[in-house]
Amino acid sequence: MGKDGFWDRIAVLVSGLCLVHCISTMVFVALLSSAAGVLLDPIVHEVGIGIAIALGMFTLGRGVMDHGFIMPAAIGGLGLGMMMGAITIGHQGDHGGAELLYTMLGVAVLALGHDLNYRATH
Repeated sequence: MGKDGFWDRIAVLVSGLCLVHCISTMVFVALLSSAAGVLLDPIVHEVGIGIAIALGMFTLGRGVMDHGFIMPAAIGGLGLGMMMGAITIGHQGDHGGAELLYTMLGVAVLALGHDLNYRATH
């Protein structure tokens, strides 16, 4: 696994899929309230953040070792922290919109970290 940026591209793709998940959840909930039971299940978010953390540790950590720049890992870590914080807000009541907003913002910041990591490698 050289410096071709494969894993960073995978991580950006996964970040994009997370964003699609968040947006599609809003649409599905608005259109079909029964879909909320599955898409808003906390296990979906817990597994998703677990995958994001594993990919982030692997790709961003490897990037620091390859190119020596800490900034992409720091920005990616900030995004992961925002996503983890969003999980603590929960979907219930008036806070559901805040959780979605913080999650999407965290995903965007994490994707920026992976993009910077990819650019630093190339």
